[in-house]
Amino acid sequence: MSERILIIDFGSQVTQLIARRVRESGVYSEIHPINKVSERSIRNFAPKAVILSGGPASVTDSGTPRAPDALFALGIPVLGICYGQQAMVEQLGGKVESSERREFGRAHVEVTDDCELFHGVWDKGGRQPVWMSHGDRVSEPPAGFRSVAASEGSPYAAIANDEKHFYGLQFHPEVVHTPHGGNLLRNFTHRVAGCKGDWTMARFKDVEIAKIREQVGDGRVICGLSGGVDSSVAAMLLFEAIGDRLICVFVDTGLLRLGEAEQVVEMFRGHYNIPLVHRDAAALFLRHLEGVGAPEKKRKIIGATFIDVFEEEAEKAGGADFLAQGTLYPDVIESVSFAGGPSATIKSHHNVGGLPERMSLRLVEPLRELFKDEVRELGRQLGLPETFVGRHPFPGPGLAIRIPGAITAEKLDVLRKADAIYLEEIRSAGLYDAIWQAFALLLPVRTVGVMGDARTYDYVCALRAVTSTDGMTADCYHFDNDFLARVAGRIVGEVKGINRVVYDVTSKPPATIEWE
Repeated sequence: MSERILIIDFGSQVTQLIARRVRESGVYSEIHPINKVSERSIRNFAPKAVILSGGPASVTDSGTPRAPDALFALGIPVLGICYGQQAMVEQLGGKVESSERREFGRAHVEVTDDCELFHGVWDKGGRQPVWMSHGDRVSEPPAGFRSVAASEGSPYAAIANDEKHFYGLQFHPEVVHTPHGGNLLRNFTHRVAGCKGDWTMARFKDVEIAKIREQVGDGRVICGLSGGVDSSVAAMLLFEAIGDRLICVFVDTGLLRLGEAEQVVEMFRGHYNIPLVHRDAAALFLRHLEGVGAPEKKRKIIGATFIDVFEEEAEKAGGADFLAQGTLYPDVIESVSFAGGPSATIKSHHNVGGLPERMSLRLVEPLRELFKDEVRELGRQLGLPETFVGRHPFPGPGLAIRIPGAITAEKLDVLRKADAIYLEEIRSAGLYDAIWQAFALLLPVRTVGVMGDARTYDYVCALRAVTSTDGMTADCYHFDNDFLARVAGRIVGEVKGINRVVYDVTSKPPATIEWE
């Protein structure tokens, strides 16, 4: 992999978006937390350029993070974003101050000069919308830098040192609220850093297959299938790499959607003829989850139970040397913030964090460097049907986190039926591909209703549907009232146990997409 961009993370909640935008332009990128970065690690990574992310700290405070000073002597392009710009300015001899006019959200910059970053995107004299989030600002750029854009609250909203290929932006080009931000980043990676943009999923597939073969050697791999896209794509990739030395174990947790277990078995056994062990562990999972209401505890129980099942099935199958998981890049980033760093752990993921010491299996995680949309594209490269790879995201813990509070077999059965009706109506209306994720939830409250002149006291079903580009932010999907009324009528009429349906219109943030 010859062309790589290193993103040094100072703790911004949107650092993932920088990596995504860079990859969308055909250049491979990785995020490394600042406390894991050194001159040696940068040299070993051998990036074509480095991007410094934003972060919640203030450059004006003592002890806040900085990039290794040696970075600026390596002769490679550097782009600083928000806190990253301020850190670069301070380290190179400029000045940063606390601003009396802070900027949060939508803002505009006046383009005061041309530079390579703006080529073909912004013209001198223009006024452009951007997204800001800062309380400090650059008050004096370092020697060799000039201002190329300014806002009302930031006279150095963009600075450039064309000779050294150093650039700084006070605004965030990685978010969708900066309309031309992706093009600015592309100019940095392609024009400034000279990247060709030839990183493709087909190339990734070939490289990853070679890596799997090197890692596994003559060993055997047991791959846990959850029924979702991630683990299925991982299994397909592994099968292409090592053939029948792969043992797929499909664990039916009892937490899947209606008919999902049967679909997975048919696809792997019937269509692709991949060795598959089908373990019905629904009773085991329900027993371990009995009476448990806390969402984090649910996730940890499910993860631990998965490991137990894998151990049993690996032993039954004659042993394995490796355990394969469908861990994705966002799973890793969301689950483990850098030690002592300011980025918050939003939620734990059951397939992140390694294996218990008692296990002799080593981990294979072929998707660990990919985002969700990249996994879908890899699935297409591997020949998985569009109806499968195009499915809405489904959480690893399954329906366990779509039933707030304690889980029972009765509640799961009720929710499966309601969810199936909801998704069926969305597909029938031709809306499935316009929605990023849609699902039903069963709330831990009962309400009074009336059916056939009789009083009922049943559960409330909540519906959720969002639009998003990456899952980092999301807005509710605006169904028309006739659609919602039709869905509610079908659910209440066809699903015994529900007498009321509500629709969640909350965006992310402040809410998350899933309820738990």
